[in-house]
Amino acid sequence: MKEHIPHLRVRADNGFLVAQDGLILCFFMRRSHQEVAPLAWRALQTYLRAIPPGALSGYVACEGGLLPLDDEGWEDIRQDMFERPCPVSRSVYLREHIDQVGSYNFEYYGRRLDAPIFARDENSTSAVSFTLPTGYLMEHGPARIRALALELARELPFSFGYASPVLVAPNYWWYAARGAVRALRDRYPGLDVYDLEETSRRLGTRARGVYWLTFLGQPLLGQLGGLESLRQRLPFPEVSFHSLDDERALLTLDEWPDAIDTEQEPIPPQFPALARLLEPFMYEQEVSGWFFHDDKEGLEDMRRWIRRFCP
Repeated sequence: MKEHIPHLRVRADNGFLVAQDGLILCFFMRRSHQEVAPLAWRALQTYLRAIPPGALSGYVACEGGLLPLDDEGWEDIRQDMFERPCPVSRSVYLREHIDQVGSYNFEYYGRRLDAPIFARDENSTSAVSFTLPTGYLMEHGPARIRALALELARELPFSFGYASPVLVAPNYWWYAARGAVRALRDRYPGLDVYDLEETSRRLGTRARGVYWLTFLGQPLLGQLGGLESLRQRLPFPEVSFHSLDDERALLTLDEWPDAIDTEQEPIPPQFPALARLLEPFMYEQEVSGWFFHDDKEGLEDMRRWIRRFCP
């Protein structure tokens, strides 16, 4: 069977593992923390039921520092999401390992969009992500990943979301090996490299790109003409369409998630076809850095990568 997601390990100069292959399920919501928090909490319970017991063992405390995810830790997280005052934003990080890269991770960013700091800001969102090891895909198959993504999506009022092969890098440790990350990013266009905090601050209701599973909410789905229009404009046998409700839909671009090794295979045609439709609604990053170059070419480097499937 084809190796859809290669075995990847990225290490810093000192040998410390900073990123590895896996899968990410990610959703962006143009809604405030107060509304999103209970929905994200329910989605987290869905994720916990799907992964091995105890797969998450640590979390980042609200005052900083990594702590064990025991009963006291779960109560701390619950209070963080529901009870402690949230004047501007709230973040939650749950990790497989406290002191090293792990395959199971949960991130949440909730923003008070009614706060004065966001009064003229149309691009901030609340966001949530879940990661899985590649081995989970090999054990359970792509249909199980898609079913989990749909179950999570039903809980969340997303404007855009996706599931994709990814370089899993909690705490952005990949920054210590950006050159290696950029090389993998350029070889494998189906491989996501993410910074949930930064993207959720900038995305608004636009699209981040084209992915194995691409979730479209409003206003994106309406701007694209609706699900029936997409069916007509994406007549590929590999592509399937699923309506969550009148406002949201899922496009599946192939049976298996694929990192797409451009040294071994061409890019499947359905990816640039969807990219062509989404390009007018893709966002423009406003700062350089991240896993891109830090010089004056950084913004253009980022723009090219976000539009990597555009013809």
